[in-house]
Amino acid sequence: MIVVTGAPGHLGNNLVRLLVERGERVRAMVLPGEDLTPLRGLDVEIVEGDVRDPESLDNAFRGADLVFHLASIISLLPGRSELLEQVNVRGARNVAEACLRNGVRRLVHTSSIHALVEPPRGVGIDENSGLDPLRVSMEYSKTKARGTLEVLDVIRKGLDGVIVYPTGVIGPNDFKPSEVGKMIIYFIRGHLPISIEGGYNFVDVRDVAHGHILAAEKGRTGEGYILAGEWISVTDVLKEVASVVGRPVPKLKLSPSAATAVAKALTSFSRMTGKKPLVSEDMVEALLSNSEVSSTKALTELGFKPRPIRETIRDTVLWFKEQGMV
Repeated sequence: MIVVTGAPGHLGNNLVRLLVERGERVRAMVLPGEDLTPLRGLDVEIVEGDVRDPESLDNAFRGADLVFHLASIISLLPGRSELLEQVNVRGARNVAEACLRNGVRRLVHTSSIHALVEPPRGVGIDENSGLDPLRVSMEYSKTKARGTLEVLDVIRKGLDGVIVYPTGVIGPNDFKPSEVGKMIIYFIRGHLPISIEGGYNFVDVRDVAHGHILAAEKGRTGEGYILAGEWISVTDVLKEVASVVGRPVPKLKLSPSAATAVAKALTSFSRMTGKKPLVSEDMVEALLSNSEVSSTKALTELGFKPRPIRETIRDTVLWFKEQGMV
């Protein structure tokens, strides 16, 4: 039996689909009352649970051989410190301890590239970059770093666990949708009149799902593996989308300083209104950050090989169109 926490999420439902295709018995852990549309039609056992509730984890993990822990709060917005701490830090510890307590053979913990310390530009990011919550800036990054350290502590106490560090995930089956998915949708609908200088290392969600399975099968206990794709600018993402839908790419492009100023204003406005801004300070920071990321370790030890990101972007646009979301 394989358990996937955060199963209805973007990465979660893609991983569940891949496991089901492989003929695995899958138990999908979902939050009470969570929308199960992403899992509709999949032959899986549904169990309700919350990483903040150890008793519910015992119920979900009982009899499991392998656990993929994907459930987390993914937020690049300020002001959610307590929830991020409860889920990404204490929740990660709860999951690891529940695995150890229930005799789970192996845990694959999903961290984030944001958890690793970002070196200066010109220096590549790899698994040796280190985990130090005091040396990463975003609240999300800090909690993912601390949560990963909690899992590693339980691994030192006897749990067989492996860590994976995905970069920016993009791809089909994006039901919610994700931040990048929203950007694509806004652009197609004509609600994105400007672009931003900068870019990021994006990777196909289907390849990250496969990377999780490779980590479960081949990863060394206590080791971490970066699952990266390729760097692409925001403008080139929009150009690729435009090539599918026939919409012109915005001619106006914000400089880093201008984008930061706009993001600060929108973030402040969101605090007053409670509405999520189209662009936040942390989002801009991520787009302007060092994205020289290496997946060499995952390639050599696991056989991880992501597809071209432009193929992923086209597949994503076509999926949104098929779903009637654009």
